[in-house]
Amino acid sequence: MTKKSTLQVEKANVHIVNWLKTYAENAKVNGFVIGISGGVDSAVTSTLCAQTGLKVLCVEMPIHQAQSHVTRAREHIDQLKNRFQNVTSVETDLTSVFENFKKVVPNDANESTVNLALANTRARIRMTTLYYLAGIYGLLVAGTGNKVEDFGVGFYTKYGDGGVDLSPIADLMKSEVFLLGAYLKIPDSILNAAPTDGLFGDDRTDEDQLGASYDELEWAMYEDEAKKSSSDFSGRQKEVFDIYKRLNTINKHKMDAIPVCVLNKSLK
Repeated sequence: MTKKSTLQVEKANVHIVNWLKTYAENAKVNGFVIGISGGVDSAVTSTLCAQTGLKVLCVEMPIHQAQSHVTRAREHIDQLKNRFQNVTSVETDLTSVFENFKKVVPNDANESTVNLALANTRARIRMTTLYYLAGIYGLLVAGTGNKVEDFGVGFYTKYGDGGVDLSPIADLMKSEVFLLGAYLKIPDSILNAAPTDGLFGDDRTDEDQLGASYDELEWAMYEDEAKKSSSDFSGRQKEVFDIYKRLNTINKHKMDAIPVCVLNKSLK
């Protein structure tokens, strides 16, 4: 269940970098701030931003983070700072902020519900941190979401990692992000790591949470765009297509514009 990408990585690289630079210059800002997780999306996004020549601030925001994530993030940041003089970094350990938050909010609901709400809270605390840094340094918050996450299954936190100023890789499938990452020579440790959002403080992967791999979900997204239905498939294909459609449906509220109750003229 894979579709061979036709992405022209060199041209795509140039196009995205020019788009980023033009947008930042028109917005009259100094550059970009990116949260670095140790994953391929943030590594590719930060490398693209670095190529603009504008200021790039890479931010580590651990909250009970797995050591492997921390190690990969630092390896990437060190590599990026060695390659680009316009890149700086800062670490803001948010563990104590998160723990204090847990102390002052109700936690008497179902345990799984509380754990999911707290996972999303981690992402929102990080978003708040990025916007604080963006505000004091005159930067744009660069999003790290890819196409299948942002527009396929909605695998991100609303007003968390979904709260950004611009999204440079959101038209790239996850497989294409990996292709671009290899072209950009991001660390092999990141390219070879199983994708994970790191929001639960354990070793669960994105595939564990989603029930399907990114290659499978990309296949389902293409099939859905081709107006296929569940009845067109059987076996694992049907299972994956149903997973995709379920996630796409329940997460529509993230992908659609915020609904506005419009009053007609007779009421105003």
